Amino acid sequence: MKAPLAWLQLIHNKPRLLVALAGIGFADLLMFLQLGFQAALFESNVKLHNSFQGDLFLISPQSNASVTMKPFSRRRIYQALGVEGVESATSVSMDFAIWKNPENGQSRGLLVFGLNPDSNPLDLPNLSENIEVIKRQDTYLFDDLSRPEFGSIPAVLNQGQTVTAEMDEQQITIGGLFSLGASFAADGNVITSDINFHHLFPHRNQGLIDIGVIQLNPTAHFESVQKTLKNHLPPDVLILSKAEFVAWEKQYWQTSTAIGFIFSLGVGIGFIVGVLIVYQILYTDVSDHLPEYATLKAMGYRNHYFIGVIFQEAVLLGCLGYLPGVSVTMLLYSLAAQATNLPILMTLSRAVLVLVLTLIMCIISGLISVRRLNAADPADIF
Repeated sequence: MKAPLAWLQLIHNKPRLLVALAGIGFADLLMFLQLGFQAALFESNVKLHNSFQGDLFLISPQSNASVTMKPFSRRRIYQALGVEGVESATSVSMDFAIWKNPENGQSRGLLVFGLNPDSNPLDLPNLSENIEVIKRQDTYLFDDLSRPEFGSIPAVLNQGQTVTAEMDEQQITIGGLFSLGASFAADGNVITSDINFHHLFPHRNQGLIDIGVIQLNPTAHFESVQKTLKNHLPPDVLILSKAEFVAWEKQYWQTSTAIGFIFSLGVGIGFIVGVLIVYQILYTDVSDHLPEYATLKAMGYRNHYFIGVIFQEAVLLGCLGYLPGVSVTMLLYSLAAQATNLPILMTLSRAVLVLVLTLIMCIISGLISVRRLNAADPADIF
């Protein structure tokens, strides 16, 4: 009996119902977009970290994120090799360079990785097949998921043609491709050998590195080796597990940058907008039906019955308004992913989260709206 009454009251004024659903859908869209962009921010910036084949990682305590790495001595790698349980250790150097598009001459910054091709620590698509190429002088691998502003490098290479380009005013050759993807920090990436890296950046001290990657023996006790390394190595390096390394990067983007705060704020704004929209709809609906509520009160119906009707309306509005919101979001996610090359896509956990937030949003509006029921006095209709 209660559910049909709530539904009939909603569809009694169809234009108002459509406006309500559009408003809730818009609020959901705001929350979906902010959560999607925030997830893309995290996922794009930790994709590199997740691709490392290592158990422990050495970084400078002065580093804040992978895009602002501070170098430390390469000797820490050799010292780590002397610790029991460590099977291998290698290093990665990172820096930004100015790439000149070979097709139109436009310049754009991209991220350069330098590593030892004989001990490659990265597990990225197509990298192992092309790793020998970077042993050649001034030869690089190009990220085929970089933004198109760098030029149609993958298409040219796939046609069997040679690609030469200018980077930091040096002529280089692109000898192959790999796949990593753009991030909020870098629109494009290239990988080369540590020798070519230092040739491109002659001002950098060859005795300094940015990341140390340590692989443990399969039989080694992880916590024990990590503790030994912390005691064995000087305090000019941090020893992080892979999970800690990923969390360290996410923490930077979440708390130390304006963009992380903005995305969180956007979710809150979307939630508040939804509360206000649903409250206005429910308040107007209650006001329009005050005589009917007063009549029902005179017939013996108690307040908890009317409160149940209002909450049913709130839940129905939330569920119905969620559908257009999630549908439009999936379309916008697809368009944004194609335009930015960022990992923006719908996930089940996010879909459920926004649905729960939508229902909470509508229930809060219902709680505020039920105060209007106190004005439904049976004496007013006699």
